[in-house]
Amino acid sequence: MHGRRVWRRSHGMLYLALLALVYTMATHARPANMSSLKDKNPSSKEENEILPPDHLNGVKMEMDGHLNKDFHQEVFLGKDMEEFEEDSEPRKNRKKLIDIFSKVDFNGDQSISAKEMQRWIMEKTEEHFQEAVKENKLSFRAVDPDGDGHVTWDEYRVKFLASKGFNEKEVAEKLKNNEELKVDEETQEVLESLKDRWFQADNPPADQLLNEEEFLSFLHPEHSRGMLKYMVKEIVRDLDQDGDKKLTLSEFISLPMGTVENQQAQDVDDDWVRERKKEFQEVIDANQDGIVTMEELEEYMDPMNEYNALNEAKQMIAVADENQNHNLELEEILKYSEYFTGSKLMDYARNVHEEF
Repeated sequence: MHGRRVWRRSHGMLYLALLALVYTMATHARPANMSSLKDKNPSSKEENEILPPDHLNGVKMEMDGHLNKDFHQEVFLGKDMEEFEEDSEPRKNRKKLIDIFSKVDFNGDQSISAKEMQRWIMEKTEEHFQEAVKENKLSFRAVDPDGDGHVTWDEYRVKFLASKGFNEKEVAEKLKNNEELKVDEETQEVLESLKDRWFQADNPPADQLLNEEEFLSFLHPEHSRGMLKYMVKEIVRDLDQDGDKKLTLSEFISLPMGTVENQQAQDVDDDWVRERKKEFQEVIDANQDGIVTMEELEEYMDPMNEYNALNEAKQMIAVADENQNHNLELEEILKYSEYFTGSKLMDYARNVHEEF
């Protein structure tokens, strides 16, 4: 884990150089946030199938400790998130948003309460869970070549290295003969981290094999309470500077080494710090004692925590609640469509009542 932290710091200047490009696409992203670039530099399909993703849909924090900037849209749209594209026809998006409003408005009073939004958030989160289960079936087949329903660490390692460009047959032969694998330092660090995570996903009694359910926990730790604890432990280890297994505000908002060279980059830094400070103080630090424990972070990270879903619902309503009645009307959601869907609607109020 220390190696991962050093790696990120050593590449701090590279990310700062890319800020001018990143700024227009991810205004609230941390300069060194690898997650913000995930859509710009996709890995191969095969690698994506077998490598645990940094980004988990419907989870508030990325695997590398950064805040999930798409969280609100993910828990409002569910698997329909991809339908709201930037170049989509506004009128079509408006109709889709009106349809979503009618579904969230469970009692049909043309107003969304916090309880109704909470219910919807839980449904959409479960939807993400089910999508992950379906994807996992395909991923498991890719790493279970003999189809026996179990995968060894060596079987996974062969497929992982093959996705990195190594010759699959040569790697398999070397492992079979207990010969040394020569890989670069970065790949070796990733392998060591994955191996630790692999054995964490191996439920008792530990047999050093993963079945399909255990492999799901390996790829998607949000599906397992034990793996959720492990994910939190990893995040705290990366951010914790004094080794007390807790996070202070300064640790939570610490930036990588390097200097900000222009005002635009400084603005991105400032926005990132403000957003992270607010999340730490108002949401994660439950007892507001200035310290975030692993238990507090675990509750925050748990996507099926109903209390968190209710708080999230209230926050989402507060963003667009212009008449301050603690509910959301259709006009308010349409006006603030960019927050809920990532898509800004033009002439949002036109023919609202006729269409609805």
